[in-house]
Amino acid sequence: MVLVIGSFILTTSCKDKDPTTKPIPPINVLEVLVKDVPLEREFVGQVYGFQDIPIRARVEGYLEGLHFEEGYPVKKGQLLYTIDAQPFVEKVASQESMVAEAQTYLVNAENELTRYKPLAEINAVSKSDLDAAQASRDAAAASLEAAKANLRMAEINLSYTRIVSPINGLIGKTEARKGEFVGRDPNPVILNIVSDINRMRVEFFLTESEYLSVARDYNDRIAEDGTIKRENPKNENNLTLVLADGTVYDEEGNVEFLGRAIDANTGSILVQASFNNSKGLLRPGMYAKIRVEFETAKDAILVPQKCVTELQGQYSVFVVEEGNILKSRQVSIGNKIEDLWIITEGLKPKDKVVIDGLQKVASGMEINPVETTYSAEKDIKE
Repeated sequence: MVLVIGSFILTTSCKDKDPTTKPIPPINVLEVLVKDVPLEREFVGQVYGFQDIPIRARVEGYLEGLHFEEGYPVKKGQLLYTIDAQPFVEKVASQESMVAEAQTYLVNAENELTRYKPLAEINAVSKSDLDAAQASRDAAAASLEAAKANLRMAEINLSYTRIVSPINGLIGKTEARKGEFVGRDPNPVILNIVSDINRMRVEFFLTESEYLSVARDYNDRIAEDGTIKRENPKNENNLTLVLADGTVYDEEGNVEFLGRAIDANTGSILVQASFNNSKGLLRPGMYAKIRVEFETAKDAILVPQKCVTELQGQYSVFVVEEGNILKSRQVSIGNKIEDLWIITEGLKPKDKVVIDGLQKVASGMEINPVETTYSAEKDIKE
């Protein structure tokens, strides 16, 4: 009995002296980044040529020829389309005969007036006869001017049978082919479009509150009459174009003008920007996102998005506190900068947050913090 009790006491004593100790796990942590960063917003815009000029059939007729290659550049004054000119040639000839006839009437009326004047001076003819001769002469002169005007119009219409490019640009697909009747609805009136794509226009819209923010931040760019100053006093472009495939266009743009008024139906105002297109990558009709730099956040606190967890609209991070104890801290997020969040509330400079293994940690847990760097920091710091 004494032996059994002694064995029990010995066993109990050994267990108390050899407790099982849980190891402190190493966890990657990151010191928050503090930096001045530009705040940007994105808007959906549509791309237009700097000039998009419709090529119209200004007279009716059958299309005789196409003198360009669709989708290729054309020069100003280059012949694009020809319309059957024969009816217009005949119209010119008819008007020329009317001019000749009016000239004949005018010559006769002037000769008659010339004979009446000396006779009227000696009262050989009545004053009413002289007035009638004068009126006939004036009417003949007016008829001649009308005939000449009709001739000029006929010649203008004849010239419209040869349609030329108004600018240097890129021409699109034709809306009519040889032999089709054009110039009268429902037949094609707009035959094509020529676009100047050396520089592109991008149109997008700002809400009223966004416009007010821009107007206050960039009041040095707005003239007294409400228009955009042609020379940027900041000497910088502040627009970035993001293409449909997510790539950033390699040339920056600037604002050309603001719309006259806020649209009462949409509560927005039109903004037109322009971008150089030296490589010809942009085409009219494209949709793209416009990134607009509104202001700069001073001493902004940034953390990688992977550090932030979200639950029912609440955002939080794990912060290393005194004694290497983790604490879940609720934060407020602001703009997204690449793959970083701006933290507006909840963190301060020098705070360290968990960056990896968030699913393995919990609030109140002791860790062995392993400080690491984030690859995106290098790009932001530069």
